[in-house]
Amino acid sequence: MDDALELTPVDSAEAYRGFLRIESRQYRLPDGRDTRWDVLLGGRTVAVVALTEDGRVVLARQFRPGPGAVIDELPGGMVDSGEEIAAAAARELLEETGYAAASVEVVGSSWLAGFSTIRRYAAVARGCRRVTDPVPAGDEFSRAVELDLADFVAHVRGGELTDADSAYRCLDALGLLGG
Repeated sequence: MDDALELTPVDSAEAYRGFLRIESRQYRLPDGRDTRWDVLLGGRTVAVVALTEDGRVVLARQFRPGPGAVIDELPGGMVDSGEEIAAAAARELLEETGYAAASVEVVGSSWLAGFSTIRRYAAVARGCRRVTDPVPAGDEFSRAVELDLADFVAHVRGGELTDADSAYRCLDALGLLGG
């Protein structure tokens, strides 16, 4: 760690609590000045690239309030307290798509953003097959859609996916990025 770049915490206070939680944090800069940052609070999330037995990719089609549109995205969501990442990936896949996986592998993680405490995990689910209708939690509504691998890669590259970083990490873990 480079101590010359460290900020010293001075104060914090809850700034907003709704679906999202935001904390206003005051820090002392290395030059002695104080600054405030809004920090998005949260725990762990997981997004899943789910492959069917015949190599198609299962996505969850649902309305997303940020983009304000119905989009096809990776199944995923919050990891419950004490829950294993792979178990959360399997649960979210089943809830949002109705598909169960023969196996789930966690392939990496990253921070949501520099202003967030949320750690995002990426998982690959293999041998997925539809076993029930989606049963999304709370106020979510979703429908499962399948894309062949080439169409999925084009979808990721097209920038219409909210978890593109996780999708790329999974494609890399599957050896599908080339190079």
